[in-house]
Amino acid sequence: MDMQAILSAATGEHGLAVNPWAAVAYLVSGVLFILALRGLSSPATAQSGNRFGMAGMLIAVVTTLLTHAPVDAAGVLDSVSLIEILVAIGIGAVIGIVMARRIAMTAMPQLVAAFHSLVGLAAVAVAAAAYLNPLAFGIADAAGQIHVVSRVEMGLGIAIGAITFSGSVIAFLKLNGNMSGSPIMLPGRHVINLGTLAAIVGLTAYFTQDQSPWVFWTITGLSFAIGFLLIIPIGGADMPVVVSMLNSYSGWAAAAMGFTLGNTAMIITGALVGSSGAILSYIMCRAMNRSFISVIAGGFGGDDAAASSGGSKEQRPWKPGSAEDAAFLMSQAENVIIVPGYGMAVAQAQHALREMGDQLKKEGVNVKYAIHPVAGRMPGHMNVLLAEANVPYDEVFELEDINGEFAQCDVAFVIGANDVTNPAAKTDKSSPIYGMPILDVANAKTVLFVKRSMGGVGYAGVDNDVFYMDQTMMLLGDAKKMADDIVKALSGTGH
Repeated sequence: MDMQAILSAATGEHGLAVNPWAAVAYLVSGVLFILALRGLSSPATAQSGNRFGMAGMLIAVVTTLLTHAPVDAAGVLDSVSLIEILVAIGIGAVIGIVMARRIAMTAMPQLVAAFHSLVGLAAVAVAAAAYLNPLAFGIADAAGQIHVVSRVEMGLGIAIGAITFSGSVIAFLKLNGNMSGSPIMLPGRHVINLGTLAAIVGLTAYFTQDQSPWVFWTITGLSFAIGFLLIIPIGGADMPVVVSMLNSYSGWAAAAMGFTLGNTAMIITGALVGSSGAILSYIMCRAMNRSFISVIAGGFGGDDAAASSGGSKEQRPWKPGSAEDAAFLMSQAENVIIVPGYGMAVAQAQHALREMGDQLKKEGVNVKYAIHPVAGRMPGHMNVLLAEANVPYDEVFELEDINGEFAQCDVAFVIGANDVTNPAAKTDKSSPIYGMPILDVANAKTVLFVKRSMGGVGYAGVDNDVFYMDQTMMLLGDAKKMADDIVKALSGTGH
């Protein structure tokens, strides 16, 4: 059987799938996507999870090409259009391979945000194409009137997609340092946001009765605008929640477009991404003891944070230390818990940190790594960086599994973390981070705190009392250089 016969057997009017084998293929790809999510839940199985996801996407793409092949009015395969599709896939594949090889692991959060923006923009493009040529998508009657159900799907898809795109652009700019990580507070922002969202919902409902171009494009424009408005007021400390939230949005946008296209794989994949992103957002909010609505309404570093950091910073005594001091203290310890934060990522100190851990283990020290759920700028950011540096998985522990061990810990080595170790979250009800679970490094016998300078504070804009405790030694400087110097001191080459 030649290619034309295969396509004829697999497709019907408007290229919609009628072959039951297509449904089976989409089901298989859906199962592979579920296995991918399961695998990606742990660094130890992340590679196999990626492979399952790649296999599922390959099956979905090939099935879609066969069951939605471009045909002309006579039902004959349009080879020119098929070549254009394959060329576009090839260009995208080359760009993806180059980016994957060149991107630094420390830049992964902004890369994820950029990918989310592309998913949102793709949803907008598909919705616009379906609106402009509904007959080609099989969603309109002979007179060109789009089915009511399709209008609802289209309105939801373009609204969620546009919000995902513009919101992800702002998240990318904040994460990449092109825009300040501090929140930008617009006057009357809550009224503006609620009014814009109400207008989008109202126009989407009206779109079911009137498919005039002004309705469709107004929904699109307002959705792009609200994406910017929602993310601009959110500070850097809430970025893990923002990234997972945008991940969820991109999934729901894809699912809505899947209904419009009649594509089962898009519906399944979109629903999986949307629901898993929503669950992850809930977990992130719970880790910070915050409601999802409060994050969207302003996030850390909002009005309260601005007020708390608006005055002059109090000058308090603190104890300076050196790499040699840190090396001596840790080499004499029995238990050392390392707490990495965003400062480690910025300095790209994960490899030097792993070398330090290996050197300590040679000295007979028990080394563990404590990870806060919102450390870094995306969910699992610290886990990814430590995995890249080949830190053994069994040495890495989440907050709830290791927090009780700080009281028996000889040395807590904090490298580039601030808000997630700040006792103000427990003691100061006026603090913008009050109620957020923290890593209890203050309970350790000795705290070594690596920080670039004493002048800066975390993204929440709150000073950390741990800096000034009697058992704390401040190691000021670049995190990577400090870790390298400690390794040299431990190996005896620093003398």
